[in-house]
Amino acid sequence: MVQGRDKGVIVPHDQLSPEALKGLLEEFVSRDGTDSGYIKLTLQQRVDQVKRQLDRGEAVVVFDPVTQSANIVPLKEIGQGESS
Repeated sequence: MVQGRDKGVIVPHDQLSPEALKGLLEEFVSRDGTDSGYIKLTLQQRVDQVKRQLDRGEAVVVFDPVTQSANIVPLKEIGQGESS
């Protein structure tokens, strides 16, 4: 696990159980503000889209130990240019 820039711990998504990852993805894509509105996608299509971003390394799962919550964050927002 790698410390994120501000707070939180990057958790490799492939270390989550399939059920936990599915729940996180579904919760993430269901949040207010995550649907651009331009193209209406089903819940499963949005889940698949974010899963592909995780698989390609374009986004990461970040666990915040303070709030005991996880989030999916674009890698460019993490500042991965810093080595830990």
